[in-house]
Amino acid sequence: MSDFYDVLETRHPAEREAALMAALPDVVAQARRHAPAYAALLADVVPTDIDSRAALAHLPVIRKSELLERQQALRTQEPFGGFSAIGWRGLSAARGARRVFQSPGPIYEPEGHATDYWRMARALWAAGFRSGDLAHCSFSYHLTPAGSMMEGGAHAIGCTTFPGGVGNTELQLQAVAELQPHAYIGTPSFLKILVEKAAETGVSVASITKALVSGEAFPPSLRDWLAERSIQGYQCYATADLGLIAYETAARQGLVLDEGVIVEIVRPGTGDPVPEGEVGELVVTTLNPDYPLVRFGTGDLSAILPGPCPTGRSNTRIKGWMGRADQTAKVRGMFVHPSQVADVVKRFPEVGRARLVVEGEMATDRMTLKAELAPSRVAVPEGLAERLADVVRDVTKLRSQVELLPAGSLPNDGKVIEDLRSYR
Repeated sequence: MSDFYDVLETRHPAEREAALMAALPDVVAQARRHAPAYAALLADVVPTDIDSRAALAHLPVIRKSELLERQQALRTQEPFGGFSAIGWRGLSAARGARRVFQSPGPIYEPEGHATDYWRMARALWAAGFRSGDLAHCSFSYHLTPAGSMMEGGAHAIGCTTFPGGVGNTELQLQAVAELQPHAYIGTPSFLKILVEKAAETGVSVASITKALVSGEAFPPSLRDWLAERSIQGYQCYATADLGLIAYETAARQGLVLDEGVIVEIVRPGTGDPVPEGEVGELVVTTLNPDYPLVRFGTGDLSAILPGPCPTGRSNTRIKGWMGRADQTAKVRGMFVHPSQVADVVKRFPEVGRARLVVEGEMATDRMTLKAELAPSRVAVPEGLAERLADVVRDVTKLRSQVELLPAGSLPNDGKVIEDLRSYR
């Protein structure tokens, strides 16, 4: 059988990019037409003008915190905050949803009627799942959508699923022993619990030889631990809002982007794309007409990896999850946001990247803006540190020291605000 889920995975990168950019105007038009929130946010946008990454970068980033705020503000009238194009009788949506889920917040997410609505089949296929396999799914099937997300992808491949859900370790272990599933879907930690419990009780889980895990970190040490027990585990990166974003392959070199999303890496607190390889926030535009999220800020940090995947998949690769982009800190009773640091930097063409470092204890908090000179600058412009300090005070209402650094001095880890205090 093919190593690839479909021919889209091996398209020439230029062909893929052309197809994505050709689809982008329709995505924007769909969002403006059927999602009231985007009708307001993109009121002055001509959809046909948004046909390139450069044009896309001019649109506002909608972060999860803003989505939650809009949902809360319209809770009894429009539970999706005006971002969904589907719903049910009594809402403004033109088409009906199949299900609605609730994630922590609470944030509500719609599920449409499309086969493999969250596009998880591609990640399962890369993990070795094939038609006829029995997959034991231990993600939740109620409130949150994880179980439904994975099951939809497994069914699209032709797998049979056992909806184990969360908890009930003894009962799930009994089901594994008696049903002998070929594969596991769930968190890596629960798979480890099942394997350890099986060894402790003498129950066999030898039928499980492959796994797709998500929802938490999957370190190489745990991957190797499972491999020593004849289970090949692969990870994917997905959210309840967007579905599949990226997935691991047999190459074990980063995560390959899904074919149904447009991904940008932006400087935290802004909507400005960073150079390839630099760590920043993942911003995703989905081609899903039912929930047409345009420039949705995931709040997660990652970076683009150079070159194609050694497996032959030609889509862009990312390093995977590298932390959170929301680095807001409270200093002397005032909140300081990454967007404020970005605002300071934008006023100074002499400055490249910058990081605000917060140190001290209790009432003695102190801030230092560590600012790199732009690559084109060799000499330090006279009075630059003082001018930067003045603007930091104007923007944040707090005093800060300024330390000027040569270009390339700051770590490439996506941090804009670094809180070094021992308390939070």
